[in-house]
Amino acid sequence: MNWQLIAAAAVGGGLSAAGLVLIAGAAPDLCRRAGEHVFGAGSAAVRRGVLALAAGVAAGLATGWVVGAVLAAAAAWWLPRLLGADRAVLEEAERAEAVASWAAQLRDLIAGSAGLHQAIVTTAQTAPALIRDEVAQLARSLRSGMGLEEAMAGFAARVDNPTADLVAVALSTAEGRHAADLGALLGRLAEASRDRAHMLARTSASRARVRSSVRIIAGAALAMVAGLVLFNRAYLAPFDTVTGQVVLALVGAVWAVGLVWLARLAAPVAQPRLLTPPKAHRPKTPAAAGGGR
Repeated sequence: MNWQLIAAAAVGGGLSAAGLVLIAGAAPDLCRRAGEHVFGAGSAAVRRGVLALAAGVAAGLATGWVVGAVLAAAAAWWLPRLLGADRAVLEEAERAEAVASWAAQLRDLIAGSAGLHQAIVTTAQTAPALIRDEVAQLARSLRSGMGLEEAMAGFAARVDNPTADLVAVALSTAEGRHAADLGALLGRLAEASRDRAHMLARTSASRARVRSSVRIIAGAALAMVAGLVLFNRAYLAPFDTVTGQVVLALVGAVWAVGLVWLARLAAPVAQPRLLTPPKAHRPKTPAAAGGGR
């Protein structure tokens, strides 16, 4: 009876850990907020490590398989990022929309007889929140006497977005243009930025369907394995041997390759960058510090 209780507890722990993995993949924002409440903000790696360790220990206790424990820990580490919401694409879309709104603000100010430098300085306090710090730094650079081309290059480096590159290149060559021409240019830039944001949103939606399909496949396979461990352990007896562990490792490797292939299949085509700023120029945002993209 004691062994039966231990086995039942181990299987229950394994199922709980597996459920946490699937929930983390299906609702990463909810899990991120819960993790921040327990561990504090900025500890994404710690949260993922605790989840992976718990899943590995639970799987090892439930099955007695070293390879099974390693695979469970690896799944708990990678699956939430692989199957969760496409945060990187969504954040890029949000930044593209912010750049579009800022370009529209500049257009409206220039139409009201403001110069380009004056318009940029004025928008330092009213720019969209996602790029307000970057616009404020751009305004400080211009007030300190930095050239427009150099200041715009620094702005593009900090925003780190293809649409920001486009605006930076256009404005770098805009000094001395007639206000009407510059306003029309900014209007076209705002429209192009919004088109980019909408395209990214549609891409993210199409990827979500692929991720949902993978979640269903992974959930069905997990439910089958858990059912066999719980109700027909003898069927899995061959995996208790060294040869069985090797076969299990190969099966896990095939699953890993398949999931990575599906993720790459659904990945959007990266837009060529007009500028290639170093990543170090972009400041860490709370969202970026709190979770993996």
